[in-house]
Amino acid sequence: MKSEALRIPSPDFPTAFSDIDARLRQFDPLKYGATRNFTDGAVSYLSPYISRGVISTRQVLESILNRGFDPGKCEKFIQELAWRDYWQTVWEAKGDSIETDLQRAQPNTENNGVPRALIESNTGILTIDQGIDVLYQSGYMHNHMRMYVAALTCNVGHYHWKEPARWMYYHLLDGDWASNTLSWQWVAGSNSNKQYYADQRNINKFTGSSELNTYLDRSYEELSKMSTPQELMANTTFTGLTILPETALPLIKDELPLLLYHPYNLDPTWRKNEAANRVLILDPSHFARYPVSQTVLDFYLNLGENIPGLQVYCGSANDLVSRYKGSIVRFREHPFYKHLPGAPESREWLSSIRDSYPSFFKFWKMVRKDLGIF
Repeated sequence: MKSEALRIPSPDFPTAFSDIDARLRQFDPLKYGATRNFTDGAVSYLSPYISRGVISTRQVLESILNRGFDPGKCEKFIQELAWRDYWQTVWEAKGDSIETDLQRAQPNTENNGVPRALIESNTGILTIDQGIDVLYQSGYMHNHMRMYVAALTCNVGHYHWKEPARWMYYHLLDGDWASNTLSWQWVAGSNSNKQYYADQRNINKFTGSSELNTYLDRSYEELSKMSTPQELMANTTFTGLTILPETALPLIKDELPLLLYHPYNLDPTWRKNEAANRVLILDPSHFARYPVSQTVLDFYLNLGENIPGLQVYCGSANDLVSRYKGSIVRFREHPFYKHLPGAPESREWLSSIRDSYPSFFKFWKMVRKDLGIF
C-alpha cells in the first residue's frame, strides 16, 4: 500500500548559509498562494531556518519586496509569516500555560498517550502514513498534513493533544514550541471554538490520493460522532531522548564580549563584525524537558558551522558565565531562553507589533497597518 505514488515530497534542508540564501531568493510567493494547500505545492521550505533564527520573518518579507513582487498579490504568504510571529506573542503573554488547554478543556477526550499506529506510521490512512514517513526521513511535514495528523489523533482518535504534539515537535527541524503546541490545540478545539476535521475526500484532494472505504470516508457529521477506530485504539507513551555530545569547556577570552547562541538563534550575521567569544549553549536540563531527535540536533550543529569561531557547550550557561571574568554577556531573547545570564537583545520581527491579541486576525489587522505596504 505505501508504494502508491502520492504528492508528498521528501524535501532536503541544506545548512550552508549560501544555500539557504539561494532558497530564499528563488522562492516564488505567487505560486505559493495558488498551491500552498497541496502537499506538493510551491511552499517555501524556509520554516526550519526561520525557526532557528538563521533568517527572520522580516528578512523573508524584504526579500520578496526587493525582488519586485506586489505585496497585495503575496498577502497570503505574508500573512503566514505573521502567524509565526503571532504564536510567539501568545507564548510571551501566556508563558507555560500554553502547555495546558488554553481556552477550554479539549472536547471528547477519551485517550491519553500517543496512538501506537501514529508512531509506527500505520494508521490505516495511506496518505497520513506516508506523511509520517516523510517526517521521519526529512524532519519536515507539510502544514496541511500536520492538521490531518492532529485531527486524526485528537478528534477521530479522541487523544489529548499534548503527548502527540511532543512527538511531532521531537522530529521537526522547524520545531517551534508555540506554533506546534498552539496549532495542535487549535485543531483539537482547546484553543478554538470548534474542532477541525478532514474527511477522506478532503485528504484525497490535497494529496493526490484516491483512497476509498477508509474509516475517514464518512460525512463530517459522522466523523464528529464516531468512536475511536480500532486502528487507533492501542496507545503508548512517547519517550523522546536527546543524546547531547560531550564537550569541553569553551576557551574564553575575558577581554572580549561573550555572545551566547541557542537553538533559536543561529544567525551568522548577528554582531558579525565584532571580535567576541561565541558559544552555542545546549543545556541538558532543557532537552530533558523538550527533547529533540538526533536529526534535529545535527541540524542545529550543522547550522552553527556558518558562524565563524562558534564553540559548542553542552552544559549550563550559568556555569559557563560564572567562569567568565569579562563584563559583557549578550544573547537574543526567546521564551525558552529568558533565564540566560546577560543582556537580552530583541529578535528581528515582521513588524513592530509585539502586543498579544485574542485572535490572529486582530493581530494581523494591526500588523498589516504597521507594515504600510498594502
